[in-house]
Amino acid sequence: MMILLYIIILVAGFFALVKGADIFVDGSCAIARRFHVSGLVIGLTIVSMGTSAPEMAVSIVAAAQGSNEIALSNVVGSNIFNALMILGICAIIGGIPVDRDVKNRDFPVMILSTAFVLPFAASGIILSRTLPKTMADNTGTVSRIAGIALLIAFAAYMYALIRKSGKNPEEDQGGKVISLPMSIFLIITGLLLIVAGGQAVVNSAKSIARAMGLTETLIGLTVVAMGTSLPECVTSVVAARKGQTSLAVGNAVGSDIFNMMFVLGTSSAIHPVAVNAASVCDLMILLLICLMVWLFSRTKDTINRGEGIIMVLCYIADMVFAILR
Repeated sequence: MMILLYIIILVAGFFALVKGADIFVDGSCAIARRFHVSGLVIGLTIVSMGTSAPEMAVSIVAAAQGSNEIALSNVVGSNIFNALMILGICAIIGGIPVDRDVKNRDFPVMILSTAFVLPFAASGIILSRTLPKTMADNTGTVSRIAGIALLIAFAAYMYALIRKSGKNPEEDQGGKVISLPMSIFLIITGLLLIVAGGQAVVNSAKSIARAMGLTETLIGLTVVAMGTSLPECVTSVVAARKGQTSLAVGNAVGSDIFNMMFVLGTSSAIHPVAVNAASVCDLMILLLICLMVWLFSRTKDTINRGEGIIMVLCYIADMVFAILR
């Protein structure tokens, strides 16, 4: 009976996600057209932050409660899902043209933020092999200092992004005319549906996963990460199907940047996030994935269908590895 209830909640959550994403994209695009802001910038800011709300809620609450494995694995797992599955599916739908700014600015920021966290995570694993256990107890964490540094870097990135957008306004390309109050209403309504749907999916999936005896790290990397990334996935796929490819790419890449710099930064600033060997391995895999997707984006300025299929297959292989290890 309980399993049936969880399935009903799961289906309701998916419905809320799909409908919310559709409404959210319409409102965001209307705002972009009204203020002559590019769909890419909207995707990198409003849309990516909005659809990353579930990751932020899960990781910050987990960090505050001392559930370090979920706090970190949720961010890493979500970023892997965003980079491989979301961009991969969008590429399979019809190929993704990649803006020059994304290649030269946003992908490098995503890669560098991941590379910045990795030494903090790996230090404890290395030192624990050479130092007495009591000396290594406080190592292998994403510390408060690292968290604050990530937050400062994120603020600087947002400032540069918004400033450049103001200097290069986008010309009105037409489209459905929606009033400003209605656009704001659509964004808020869509966001509420997205967050509620994401939480419904996560909570029901976690209950089913825990009944199967999965570890906290595995739950965070797979079930929680995929669940909290569903808003980004649905929003990007809907945007891609509507021809808003720049918004789709901006949402996926912006969400990865937001997760690593703001979500993990805030989580570790609240409570230092301890890191185990499995999470270090996942961070290394994430860094390699970011580099691979970046290289794909630089081939003819497009992530094509073939590369999209490779990305989806890589995600499936990574999930199999995470379950079997």
